[in-house]
Amino acid sequence: MANQSDTKTKILDSAEKLFAERGFSETSLRLITSKAEVNLASVNYHFGSKKELIRAVLARYMDVFMPAAAAAIIQVKQQKQCASLDDIFSSLVSPLLDLNTVRTEGTLIFLQLLGRGYIESQGHLRWFITTHYGQYLTQFVHAVAESAPEIPAAEMFWRLHFTLGTVVFTMASADALTEIAAADFEEHNDIEAVIRKVIPYLSAGVSAPVG
Repeated sequence: MANQSDTKTKILDSAEKLFAERGFSETSLRLITSKAEVNLASVNYHFGSKKELIRAVLARYMDVFMPAAAAAIIQVKQQKQCASLDDIFSSLVSPLLDLNTVRTEGTLIFLQLLGRGYIESQGHLRWFITTHYGQYLTQFVHAVAESAPEIPAAEMFWRLHFTLGTVVFTMASADALTEIAAADFEEHNDIEAVIRKVIPYLSAGVSAPVG
């Protein structure tokens, strides 16, 4: 018989896959319990509510990624006195790819989950991320602002959200995009290649002169 730790992990594993594929709103607790082969009481016992389960699913990745990303940004700023936007964005690649050690295809799943949180009406998830990981987000925003000091704060707010939207769309469409690139251009890209392709585009967009 599975112990409580095994049951909790089964719930998290099943929930994250369904959330990434279907979205938070379209995934019911009944569907999760069916896939995890547990009863509803187990979900209530370990998480209390669907909102708490959503947060727990994302926290498995955020707890690993956010400190690693912050450390990578610090390192690149120490190595380069005037780190460029390419430097800042590129420093996040390794922490993102390391999420594949958390779960199989962890990088893609994490970015899909993050995108779901912003696309859908999940205000509680934005609150959760800001509350629990705010210091890391602030550090990232400051690093980007320092690399593009000519961009006013209000304009930077918009550009960073456009950046997030670009990343979310790209990752959500990654499988289709790589298939098209392979068929039409004989390019064969993995998830790292896709991430690195988008970085110059993001850097150029964030640093574009204000009209």
